[in-house]
Amino acid sequence: MNDLPAPPPRPRRRTPWAEAAYAALDFETTGLDYATDEVVSYGVVPIQGGHVRLGDAVHQLVRPDTPPSPSSQTVHLLRPADLAEAPPIAESRERLRNLLAGRYLVVWFADVEVHFLARTFGGSLRAWRRRTIDVRNLAIAVAGEPAEVRRRQGFALHTVARRYGVPVVSPHEALDDALVTAQLLLVLAPKLPGVPRPSVRDLVRIAR
Repeated sequence: MNDLPAPPPRPRRRTPWAEAAYAALDFETTGLDYATDEVVSYGVVPIQGGHVRLGDAVHQLVRPDTPPSPSSQTVHLLRPADLAEAPPIAESRERLRNLLAGRYLVVWFADVEVHFLARTFGGSLRAWRRRTIDVRNLAIAVAGEPAEVRRRQGFALHTVARRYGVPVVSPHEALDDALVTAQLLLVLAPKLPGVPRPSVRDLVRIAR
């Protein structure tokens, strides 16, 4: 396998959150069996200086060894024919590695991305989680409501996006989901309860 993407500099954990470099990441996959399913596309949106850098965003289709399951196709709308000319993960992960190098990762529901990152690059789940900010958990922290209310209210990505006025153009398309996640980070970070000036360390801690 390729080398793991370089981690962000450790001292940056102590800096204000808006001064750090992030990469919002979304994977679409053939399914959610972490042992056997594969990535079919990824979207990466860089965040620098508290701003989304849409001009540097990347959307990459990936050809899996096993076709997407029928149920997954109904979600991301990627058919085997759509992926036939795409590079396999062995060819496309170098590009992904460069996009993630030196940045904290911003994702929605970290279990999915963390498991597929470990499948793609190696490394332990714990190591990946140390550099990952789960924006869904930030949204739950900002809501600050009892568990039964949270369950009823719902914390799906597009539900929370509508709640905060973040536009959703193409649901379950990797680049758009990464962009929505990036924008929600910018909306939610200043709202975290009890942390008027959050650092990167605060984001990582609250988002666990």
